[in-house]
Amino acid sequence: MSSPSAAPPWNVRRLPRADGSVFLVTGGNAGIGYFVAEQLATTGATVVLGSRSPAKAENAMASIRARVAGARVRSVRMDLADLSSLRAVAESLDVERLDAVVHNAGVALDDPPREETGDGHELMFGTNHLGHFALTHWLMPLLSAAPAARVVTMGSFAAKSERLDLDDPQSLTDYQAKRTYGRSKLAQMYFGVELDRRLRAAGSTVASVVAHPGGALDSLTPSRPPVHVRTTGARLGAAPAGLLLQGKHAGAWPAVRAVLDPAVRGGELWGPRVFGLRGEPRREPMWDHLADASVATRLWDVSRALTGVDPSR
Repeated sequence: MSSPSAAPPWNVRRLPRADGSVFLVTGGNAGIGYFVAEQLATTGATVVLGSRSPAKAENAMASIRARVAGARVRSVRMDLADLSSLRAVAESLDVERLDAVVHNAGVALDDPPREETGDGHELMFGTNHLGHFALTHWLMPLLSAAPAARVVTMGSFAAKSERLDLDDPQSLTDYQAKRTYGRSKLAQMYFGVELDRRLRAAGSTVASVVAHPGGALDSLTPSRPPVHVRTTGARLGAAPAGLLLQGKHAGAWPAVRAVLDPAVRGGELWGPRVFGLRGEPRREPMWDHLADASVATRLWDVSRALTGVDPSR
């Protein structure tokens, strides 16, 4: 790719070539992750979809191949709720290097009761944060083998109004499904920021970038059957929301830019241009609470104790 000074203005519909690169997208079989994978596939890179469901991954790959001529896309089975399985995920990629991973997969529960992973962690915190924390550890040798790899962590606008309770990270005493989800995404974002700080201190060539999709709704998302089908009724009913929010295809743009744009730097936060909710991707000022290094450090220590690994080593 060209140098930042020579690069043309960013165009979400005309992405730079990335032939020879390998990108992994967790949760790449549906939602925003699907559109991240579809858009990255247009660059000529090999895109690997991480998915719990081989059948859903096959549907997603078929959809991408139908829309992107010559798409280089494959899948790997991945269950972020099972920490013991993640080392095998890195091995099963069967590549010499990994140019980027997009930490997109996530669980969002709307109602009680509180659920746990097989490892005994609260399901959303365990999957969304701890699973990606541990996966990064196992991927780091492949990322370090690339010239300038990136770890892109997909946060959420819902995390902006949340704060972590590190005395109760697993929501044992204060479980509210939507709030626990927001905190799990905030934990991911703290992880992305702290990971970059540690990589810089270690002199690593790997950079960590945080992104969020703004307000991304299924009802504003174009159909990709059988991955996603939008009815006429849903499209018409969502029209007013389109003034402030957007579809998941657009929600993918900040993460895709964080992977591809040579001007993006580690430790940055990227989101939609209009009020952080919709529009083309831009660099955002770091949220005040995300800049709190003491919280990030404490979360890192808690996560390391719960997973038994350290992604920066």
